[in-house]
Amino acid sequence: MHSHTFAGAAGLRLAASVGGPMEGQPVVLLHGGGQTRHAWRHAAADLARAGRRVISLDLRGHGDSAWSDEADYSFDGFAADLREVLATLTEPPALVGASLGGLTSLLVAGEEPPVELRALVLVDVVPRLEREGVMQIVRFMLAHADGFASLDEAADAVAAYLPHRPRPESAAGLRKNLREGADGRLRWHWDPKLLLGERVPDPEPAIARFEAACRRVRVPTLLVRGARSEMVTEAGVQDFLRLIPAAEYIDVSEAGHMVAGDDNDAFNVAVKNFLARLP
Repeated sequence: MHSHTFAGAAGLRLAASVGGPMEGQPVVLLHGGGQTRHAWRHAAADLARAGRRVISLDLRGHGDSAWSDEADYSFDGFAADLREVLATLTEPPALVGASLGGLTSLLVAGEEPPVELRALVLVDVVPRLEREGVMQIVRFMLAHADGFASLDEAADAVAAYLPHRPRPESAAGLRKNLREGADGRLRWHWDPKLLLGERVPDPEPAIARFEAACRRVRVPTLLVRGARSEMVTEAGVQDFLRLIPAAEYIDVSEAGHMVAGDDNDAFNVAVKNFLARLP
């Protein structure tokens, strides 16, 4: 995988990792809120080895992408960026989006103007998300505003938030998700103004918008849910399947909301098998 830069809406700079054969079927990966493109590093490498042309984006305000001067972290802003990236591709891509990236992908797949896509993969996200699950993520993102003194201290915070996930032997993998401030402390690699956007909207209008987008999706769709997810319940899944009756659905038994990070092997198999079955 190598670094690449795209121009998003109004020319906003978007960082990406790109890999796989130039002639491969494009797959665009979009991470969740508060994450970076490196959340996909294992999945991206696996898809590239399978012959896909993989584009893993840092959403605006995240990772190495530019921060919005207007603090525009609305769903419209994220979707506008994605549309600009898709316009540079010569073939219709498959969109794979987790959480915030999944909601962004859903809006692009189901709202005007239409975009030609190959497939849509939504990772632990449906229109009717569990409010308390959303708030757990928000509370984690709001915590530690003063940063961390070391990688190990940041790793302690992640371990407390994700107690079901085995703790890595080394905290070095967190480095790409943190930035060092002028005070020498490490802070998460996203714009603190991100939570001024629509991350915790009045739920009913947001739900209605996502449900309407689902009804207009016309491409093969896969929902991958973490069986231990605090965000997506079985009831939320069934609501989603009523909106997109042709969608496929799979539970990853050992995963929570962050499916690819919790059980990367099972996630990769599910996505690769789905893409391989596309007509």
